[in-house]
Amino acid sequence: MSELVDFHIHSNRSCDGDFSPAELVGFAREKGFRAISIADHDTVAAYPEAVDLGRAAGVEIIPGIEVTTQFGGREFHLLLPFVDWTSPALAAVIEGQARCRNEEARERIEKLRGLGFAISWDEVRAKSNGTPPLGVKIAQILLDNPENEKNAVLEFFYREENRPFAPYMFYKEFFTEGKHAYVPKKFAGLLDILDGAAATGGVPVLSHPGAYFQKTTREDARILKGRGLAGIEVYTSYHTPEQVGIYRALAAELDLVPTAGSDFHGSIKPHVAFGALQDGRYWMVERLRERKGGRV
Repeated sequence: MSELVDFHIHSNRSCDGDFSPAELVGFAREKGFRAISIADHDTVAAYPEAVDLGRAAGVEIIPGIEVTTQFGGREFHLLLPFVDWTSPALAAVIEGQARCRNEEARERIEKLRGLGFAISWDEVRAKSNGTPPLGVKIAQILLDNPENEKNAVLEFFYREENRPFAPYMFYKEFFTEGKHAYVPKKFAGLLDILDGAAATGGVPVLSHPGAYFQKTTREDARILKGRGLAGIEVYTSYHTPEQVGIYRALAAELDLVPTAGSDFHGSIKPHVAFGALQDGRYWMVERLRERKGGRV
């Protein structure tokens, strides 16, 4: 049996994913994965459907979610594999996240309109799969609108060589701190989510610690470990080989389970193909499951 696993895959239940749970299960089977976790942004709408589909296809589906949080003045993403999607504690987190994300998105859109760009809240909501939109999704929707191609300010993003990564370039140019459409983060505190993780059934794993917006330090990881962090995503499409080495060593130092997650979405991340990340192994699942079982 294959030992391949991927803890970080997004479906079209996320605002920015392209493929249905059924399609993802099919991809996993075709690529020979033993287990995957569909970890959508602040939602568990893929469950229980995904688990049932996986069981029928012979692919283990680990229920998961990716929670957007704040820590140390930065945006941090936290995976909760093995989460109980029926948990009242999780439902409360999701409700709070939706409220914060919708408020942030509305403010971003108003600032973009003030800059003269063609975009509206109704348009963004209609194109976000029924979930509160993230910044990169807002950027993608704006750039997909033909009216904006006439705006000289956006010429850079429509250059042929920039189009595949234009939503991410736009995010950095307009939504990061100090930029014209910046809105202060309103998400839950990472420490608060860690404190309540046990009640959700999930085992906390820090997503892509080396991502440009997180820049997780050793001291960050030490603090998070003390509050219940169980794993850290060492192998990810965000990391350079040097970062993989740094976070692998940090995982060993702090006794965190090193995991692997591609962060596959589809068209919004054309450089991340399903199954391209081959570093995940089933022993990671077993070690995280042991951490879940060992909690009081």
